[in-house]
Amino acid sequence: MLELTVAGPQRKRERKHPYLEGNFAPIRQTLPLTPCSHVGSIPEELAGGQYVRNGGNPVTIEDLGRDAHFFDGDGMLCGVSFARAQNPDGSSKVQPEFVNQHILTDIYLSSLSMPSLRRPILPSIATLVNPLSSLITVGLVILRTVVFVILSFLAGSRQAIRKISVSNTSIFFHDGRALAGCESGPPMRVTLPRLETVGWYNGQQAEGEPRGPQYPRKEVLGGGDGLMGFMKEWTTAHPKIDPVTGELFLFHSTFAPPYVHCSIIPDSRRRSPKSEAPSRLLNAPLPGVKSAKMMHDFGVSPTHTVIMDLPLSLDPLNVAKGRPVVEYDTNKPSRFAVFPRRNPSAARWFETSACCIFHTANTWDTLDSSGQVSEVNLLTCRLTTASVVFAAGNLQPPKATPVKLLEEHAEPAKPEKPISFFDSYDSDDDIDEEGSIVMQPAPASSNSIVSTQFDPTNELDQCRLYYHSFALSSPPTANTITNQFALAAIPFEFPSVRPSVEMSAARYIYGCSTSKNSFGTALGRAVKIDALVKADVHHLIAQGKAHPPRSVTGCVDTRTIGQIVASTDPDDPMKVFRMPPGWFAQEPRFVARKGGEREDDGFLLTYAFDEKQLGETGECGPDARSELWVIDARDMQTLVCRIELPQRVPYGLHGNWFSEEEILSQREVERVRSTADVLGKHQEEMSTLGVIWMGTRRWMERQLA
Repeated sequence: MLELTVAGPQRKRERKHPYLEGNFAPIRQTLPLTPCSHVGSIPEELAGGQYVRNGGNPVTIEDLGRDAHFFDGDGMLCGVSFARAQNPDGSSKVQPEFVNQHILTDIYLSSLSMPSLRRPILPSIATLVNPLSSLITVGLVILRTVVFVILSFLAGSRQAIRKISVSNTSIFFHDGRALAGCESGPPMRVTLPRLETVGWYNGQQAEGEPRGPQYPRKEVLGGGDGLMGFMKEWTTAHPKIDPVTGELFLFHSTFAPPYVHCSIIPDSRRRSPKSEAPSRLLNAPLPGVKSAKMMHDFGVSPTHTVIMDLPLSLDPLNVAKGRPVVEYDTNKPSRFAVFPRRNPSAARWFETSACCIFHTANTWDTLDSSGQVSEVNLLTCRLTTASVVFAAGNLQPPKATPVKLLEEHAEPAKPEKPISFFDSYDSDDDIDEEGSIVMQPAPASSNSIVSTQFDPTNELDQCRLYYHSFALSSPPTANTITNQFALAAIPFEFPSVRPSVEMSAARYIYGCSTSKNSFGTALGRAVKIDALVKADVHHLIAQGKAHPPRSVTGCVDTRTIGQIVASTDPDDPMKVFRMPPGWFAQEPRFVARKGGEREDDGFLLTYAFDEKQLGETGECGPDARSELWVIDARDMQTLVCRIELPQRVPYGLHGNWFSEEEILSQREVERVRSTADVLGKHQEEMSTLGVIWMGTRRWMERQLA
């Protein structure tokens, strides 16, 4: 067991931050592979594989006060490996083992090397997005980071900061490498199942791998030197991997024109001896984006890529213009660039009403009778405000203004507010005296989809599973969005699909929701997931096309969570796994059942936490534990297995399932990063000038800390 050294002196905060308390609070110890007990039967499909989830776990937390954000924090991987083992009688078994490790980024290692550090080296996203932050405030926090980076290259430094990414968002597998992602830098390679940090991946190879050929700068991510090359290394944390070709699709969003670049990296191990290797595309510019934007996800079909240019800016230069760094402008359109995978310059732009989209669920083609692509279809989690960006930092969002609907004859939004996934979760709402969550009554007919509470045309503060189709058969000057409507009215986020059917017309989308049906203040509370959802999008899209809802604001299934749970229809297009009272889940991931006949034959894996373990003031004690739940994805009711973990797993971001085949196929590693690289270094004897410099350096570090 490893105890995490927390930089900086202990300092009590008068007011707790909602994303730094309870099971959001960071953990201070890391564990090597540690055997776990379990209840139920472990599916044989899990044998030899590993489930891993990424998320922020800040190492410096003692002086954050209000300036903290759910998206901040040093990346920490928490995984459960299902090792093949033997019973004493010689029979085989599967032994679950828990492991968690910080990702040893430049920022993390540099933080460990400075004991006086009380605030993170990087500015909090909360500081940057706060509408009340002045030009001086933003300028000073950025300057502080720049000084830290410069100091890291000077004498006396134990760790140079060459990349500013904290690698805290996602994890994926490509071409023999497990890679952790965060859009402030390139991917970082880690090992499975031990989760050791190898090094930064440049699109050709990773640090720590056996030395290979030296590639010219134009043949690696970034493609150049200087500030522009540095920014072009910033890579989406949501890459797409073609399940047929194995190609890895990436985009890079920067603060300077042309703002967006695209890359495609082939899987060198998928090539057959008789076929040509797919060509590599690196740093190809996408024309047409006019300013820096907050871009988190995108879509890729078998033939096309979809980049979303939404009216959500992310530009530090906004402060100099008297505007906030993050700004959502409802008077500007949402623009979707649809282009052939390898030709961003041929993008066709489709415009619609303002919205925010942080995650896409799937993208696929529709072919006409001649086999040509007539439409590109996109499923997203569509928000109508940017409130999540502010609420996740415990900041009051700017007052929302009605969305300007671009479609002809569209009616303005009504003032009533529907459920928002990102509004605060009030555990006192909708719970009866016995502690059970109160259900809404089911519809009169379980086969009918009717509204009893939602106004489906309401455009204020929604987060819904949403369908778009872009017509490529129309003239390029028309660029028609043939369909755009919500599939369901319930909150829906963190979507996923069975990996083998990505980029095709997959039938089922899985995601997270909440049973909350009233609103509280966004300040002082945090979003929690108490329901996992499975949506039959074939059924919902077909129903939407047969009985078209209003364009943009329309919705197909307008029921509440309670009504869906109460339905007895075995063919209901919406199914919900509801967590027991007091339990909360995280993003689920699908693992296919061997020999399954249906797309949904398989299991959902998710971390679960019982908040009845919290103390009276909401703190997590040292004995708090999480579990890994294995849920039957077909019936969305059966809890197949519960893995009891040796410690808790904080609520985090995105995870993934890694098969036994992938783990065994990892590329060779020559060396891994270690905290001993910075904590074990000793200063050599210095000259008088050296002593003076080190004294000056320590003084500067204390002032900046």
